[in-house]
Amino acid sequence: MDRSSAGIIDKYARPGNDYNQPDDSAASGRGRYRQCTVRHQDNPPHSTPWHNEFYHSSGPCPSQYLVHRSVNPAQDFNALIKQEIMDDLVRKSDRFGHRYDGKKHAQYASSMKKYTTTAKRPLNRAEQSQLVRLLQNFTATRSWNWRSLTTTLHSFTSAGVFTLHKPVDERVKLTQANLLSTLFDAIIFNCNQKPEARDIDAQGIANLFWAMAKLVDNGQDRIPGFKEAVAVLLPHVNAQKKQFIPQGIANLLWAMAKLVDNGQKRTPEFNQAVVALLPHVNAQKDQFKAQGITNLLWAMAKLVDNGQERTPELNKAVASLLHNVNAQKDQFIAQHVANLLWAMVKLVDNGQERTPELNESVAVLLPHVNAQKAHFKPQEITNLLWALAKLGDKGQEQTPEFNEAVASLLPRVNAQKTNFKPQEIANLLWAMAKLTDKGQKQTPELKQAVAALLPHVDVQKEQFIPQAIANLLWAMAKLVDNGQEQTPELNEAVAALLPYVNAQKGQFNAQGIANLLWAMAKLVDIGQERTPELNEAVAALLPLVNAQKAHFRPQEIANLLWAMAKLVDIGQERTPELKEAVAALLPHVNAQKADFNPQEIANLLWATAKLVDNGQEKIPGLKEAVAALLPLMNVQKDHFIPQHIANLLWAMAKLVNNGYEQTPEFNETLAALLTCVIVQKANFNPQEITNLLWAMAKLVDNGQEQTPGLNEAVAALLPLVNAQKDQFNAQGIANLLWAMAKLGELIELNPAICTFESLVYRISENLQLSQEEISMSLWGVMVCCARLALDSNANKSDVFEKHMDDLFTRLENTSPDNEEEQSIMIMAASWLGRACPLVRHYQTIISKSQADFRDQLQSSIPSLKIDEEKSLNSLPPVDLLLPDHNIVIEVQGPSHYVGGDFNTRQGSTLLKIALLQKAGFEVIEIPVNMLWNQDLMKPYIDQIKTRIGISPQEHGSVSLKRGWAGAAYVTGEEHLQGQSSLAKRKKTSSR
Repeated sequence: MDRSSAGIIDKYARPGNDYNQPDDSAASGRGRYRQCTVRHQDNPPHSTPWHNEFYHSSGPCPSQYLVHRSVNPAQDFNALIKQEIMDDLVRKSDRFGHRYDGKKHAQYASSMKKYTTTAKRPLNRAEQSQLVRLLQNFTATRSWNWRSLTTTLHSFTSAGVFTLHKPVDERVKLTQANLLSTLFDAIIFNCNQKPEARDIDAQGIANLFWAMAKLVDNGQDRIPGFKEAVAVLLPHVNAQKKQFIPQGIANLLWAMAKLVDNGQKRTPEFNQAVVALLPHVNAQKDQFKAQGITNLLWAMAKLVDNGQERTPELNKAVASLLHNVNAQKDQFIAQHVANLLWAMVKLVDNGQERTPELNESVAVLLPHVNAQKAHFKPQEITNLLWALAKLGDKGQEQTPEFNEAVASLLPRVNAQKTNFKPQEIANLLWAMAKLTDKGQKQTPELKQAVAALLPHVDVQKEQFIPQAIANLLWAMAKLVDNGQEQTPELNEAVAALLPYVNAQKGQFNAQGIANLLWAMAKLVDIGQERTPELNEAVAALLPLVNAQKAHFRPQEIANLLWAMAKLVDIGQERTPELKEAVAALLPHVNAQKADFNPQEIANLLWATAKLVDNGQEKIPGLKEAVAALLPLMNVQKDHFIPQHIANLLWAMAKLVNNGYEQTPEFNETLAALLTCVIVQKANFNPQEITNLLWAMAKLVDNGQEQTPGLNEAVAALLPLVNAQKDQFNAQGIANLLWAMAKLGELIELNPAICTFESLVYRISENLQLSQEEISMSLWGVMVCCARLALDSNANKSDVFEKHMDDLFTRLENTSPDNEEEQSIMIMAASWLGRACPLVRHYQTIISKSQADFRDQLQSSIPSLKIDEEKSLNSLPPVDLLLPDHNIVIEVQGPSHYVGGDFNTRQGSTLLKIALLQKAGFEVIEIPVNMLWNQDLMKPYIDQIKTRIGISPQEHGSVSLKRGWAGAAYVTGEEHLQGQSSLAKRKKTSSR
């Protein structure tokens, strides 16, 4: 069902809030911290703005440029939070007033960052609380210079001063907001000064953007002045673009991507800043280190995912970086590997061509997943499995390296199960579902990983946002559909989520709605109980289909119609909302017909057939939707897999059975699909074989002409029934017996009997059959017995009659109450000579051909007693009965023959003749095309005269073909040859 079915939303599968920092040291903006390395450099001349004493090449953020004496590594935290330090800062600020440049404040902020760097972690909650008490009077002013402003904001942000710990301390939050407001105000003021009055440099811009991206991650983007500060900085990116060194470029693009991902509007100034930087990625490609490469690819993937146009410059930047991935493959740490694979897959997911360079980059990284498996954190495990699942969904070959990467990560899911956040739980289950859907084996490790996560769905149910709810329910449905056991934990997880579908119904987007309805239909289809919560969830979603109808993509339209058809098929009430939802979608089938892939075409036709079969044929637009799909099936015929072919033919048979007109387009499509059956005959599974033969029998039952393609398709499938006889379930066996019986003489007797024997043998193994399956099987066995009885050369055996007797007893014990099953019981009782308490009242219809022949016969033999529409032994009524002579005359219209060919009789016709003969009646069959005028009738009347002992007048005689002694039927073959051209021009209706 996503693209793929179910087609799944993956907004959550992102490096995310506390991930993908532009370095190793700040692995989390919310509590995690890693070691950074300080690269000591010789002091360059002050005229070079980028080179200064404290530039960290791989630090947690862009480089610092404090003067050397400002940092004392020996200071510990207690020394830094002495009141006298803060008092001294306040005095200096007060003393110099508007001439104070903020240098001492910046040095203090830098010292705090140095402390956290040495401690290899940001400030904890207690430390932050102690520090914030001192910072109540720490205020930035407009007199501060650029370096002091950028150093202070960057250093405090990096040290974790502005992190919002939960539960939030309002006192701390207020102090943070006040300090940030003064910093933003001063930055805005500085940026708005005339060029000669400001000292803005490239490194400071990069530092500020990094800090503000981190603030967004920490939930501090609502501080007054934040958005304006971003806006005034953006033009300076373009102005300073030539001054940024590789690390600055990487950090800037990372920060801009992070800002956009957290709601920053992509203004013209923002887009210009991105465009200005991209050429420099290509120009400086050889100078980026492993971490810079990682951050840049992550940033470009994230920007594209948020709507950034894939310009030639962006494509060149990506291409140049991919080359470096291969060149520096041994330098990437675990976090890099996870981010790079995520980024490359996200780019592909947004239209990036899978070039040889991209494929090589993926290939060189996959072994590193296995090699570094012990070092991945929970979010990295999540992103890697998401990326691997997406690669599989995009056609990535499941190489040994790919499979090893998946296998190495699955045990890590189990080991870290308590550490995954709600978003990660949703992504992991989605990824595992997608992997299994693309052929990944459900290994013990995969099952254990799924089992480990399911209890956490229930525990964290209140934390899932709408998209996560949709992904989770889709994933669980897909896992079960691919063989995952429906454990109590899985059922509990489903039950835990369903109330939230209703509660959050207004927040689901188009894809979420489609995935949810598909998931609920699939879960119910495979045994999920239809609880009140599930019914309420479905009811809550149906009005949203109509509301969002304009936003559904082709895959979603196909999945929605499939889901609603499936729900109706398993008992969903056909409410006005459901009918409106279907009606809202059908016009979009026609509108988007050119965009449906083969699977979607198959699902759509199946859905329309199911809806029609369940009483929805009057929904506006349904016939137009079918008409739109038929030409597509012909065009895409070479792309249908066996399952599609079986479903399409089943759907076409269902549509015809419910009155759909067999247009030229319909017949062309049918012919194309029958050819596909022959070509792919070796690939059909038991259910598909059953559906195909059922469909062909149903088409024949509704007047489908015999064609070479139809005959060859039937002949191609029959050997497969015998070959796979042990794999058919009860329903399949019943449908096959019915189908082969219905096709009648189209299947040669010997192959038919051989196939019947193999299927009836399965029934004798005490196979559990429903009442309908017993009835269908009994009818099929009776037709088999009839064929044997009507062929004088066949080897007679009582084996089938023993099975008939057994099935009759089983049906009798179910006390059938519908007329069709009662009629089958009556026929079986007649054949077996058993008493039957049932009495059928048949509706009789006299065709014009029958009436004309009766009148002509009566006129020729006035004394002849003729009964019409007489029921004999409670069997279906015969056309004409000559009671004084035990002769039955059946006027056979085209519906009695396969394809109306007046030669190949259907199973129901054969059964009726055999039952009458077994009851002692001679049966004369007269094809209706032999009764178009009195001249054609005359030979048959003469033959009847001969039968009853009256000498006919001289006239051409009709050859009679006999069954066993004392019984006969007339086929009129010799006259058929002479009248074939006339038969093509005239059509006669008959009961």
